[in-house]
Amino acid sequence: MSRIATPATIADAPAKSQPLLEMVNAQLGVVPNMFRLIANSPATLEGYLGIGAALAKGALPAATRERIALAVAEVNGCDYCLSAHTYLGRNLAKLDDAEMTANRSGASNDPKADAAVRFAATLVRERGQVGAADLSEVKLAGYSDGQILEIFLHVALNTFTNYVNEALKTEIDFPVVTARKAA
Repeated sequence: MSRIATPATIADAPAKSQPLLEMVNAQLGVVPNMFRLIANSPATLEGYLGIGAALAKGALPAATRERIALAVAEVNGCDYCLSAHTYLGRNLAKLDDAEMTANRSGASNDPKADAAVRFAATLVRERGQVGAADLSEVKLAGYSDGQILEIFLHVALNTFTNYVNEALKTEIDFPVVTARKAA
């Protein structure tokens, strides 16, 4: 059970959150617990969804975005996000088990994506204190300055959900995946 109320239905959420949750339901066919929990603050839900929508229009492929989410969730030890992004990685991004295992280890079996995932994991582990070599590596892999900034925002957005789900103990409503270790 989560540490703050999770509205049981869309109708139980604050009125300003209800249209946003209806959008989530239309996109996913379900409203996961995390969205309903965040809906306690319509402004927070709107911000979260807005950033996610903006990043979906960005230059990073969906598979790379899921790879980053898995790496960040593993470093942060967030079982909810690991469970959700394993499900999404497998079913939407079509990542295989070997790839998701690599992602959870802060790497990728795809050479270009590997640089992005390594950079994202380093950002989390080092709390943003990356070196010039870290930045050079991701640039040498072919990522533009804009894509590198998108990696930063993916790390921030995923860290937000990791913290919310861990601190508030969001009930996992995906097939459960457990973090190997928190950093």
